[in-house]
Amino acid sequence: MSLVDKIVEEPAKEELDRINAELEDATPQEIIKWAVDRFGDGLILACSFGGISGMAILDMAVKIKPDIDVFYIDTDFLFPETHQTKEEAIKRYGIKPIAFKTKLTPEAQAEKYGDELWKRNPDLCCHIRKVEPTREALKGRSAWITGLRRDQSSTRRNVRPVEWDYKFGLYKINPLAYWNEREVWRYIFKHNVPYNPLHDQGYPSIGCTHCTSPVYGSEDSRAGRWAGTGKVECGLHIKLPQTESSSQ
Repeated sequence: MSLVDKIVEEPAKEELDRINAELEDATPQEIIKWAVDRFGDGLILACSFGGISGMAILDMAVKIKPDIDVFYIDTDFLFPETHQTKEEAIKRYGIKPIAFKTKLTPEAQAEKYGDELWKRNPDLCCHIRKVEPTREALKGRSAWITGLRRDQSSTRRNVRPVEWDYKFGLYKINPLAYWNEREVWRYIFKHNVPYNPLHDQGYPSIGCTHCTSPVYGSEDSRAGRWAGTGKVECGLHIKLPQTESSSQ
């Protein structure tokens, strides 16, 4: 049972298999169009203004549904370049991205949990500053669009275009599931899509200032996230069974 009020029922595995079989050869734009037609205003797009996948999807989505709802999570620790990219996207696409953030200020978090929680317990820090605000963002929604790709990390190798999100109790749409990084960059350059300038400084994956570092050589593109901690996901996209403890 999800911790948010579900407004759509979980589909049977056979139904998800059928949908993904139908979309197996679909373009990202066709997947987005399918989601728009299926979920209408119940659909919302998550864009961090950090990753290239999210920017490519944003460009595609506004061409299909110009008034699509867009949200981002303001952790209070975003890079200035991320805010810059958001402002460029607002000017370019005429969007009004909705910011969601925890009510716990950085100062209040330090007072409650101690200084630099991200160093001592990055899972808890992400839960407070990313997972719970996302839960709020998805309330009342039937589906959300994400930038997940199979090539991003070992934890994402089985991503499919349409999934059921047990954590939040709605459909998860991954239009770029089968694309690789080169294909995303090709789209970015072909369509002159704005992207976070930190990508040109060795940051293939961009999160919070305290937990993001450059990546070198042949390292995994997400190796710069929580480097040295063993952590590879913020908690938003970890697959869960059908029940979840509120402490997770």
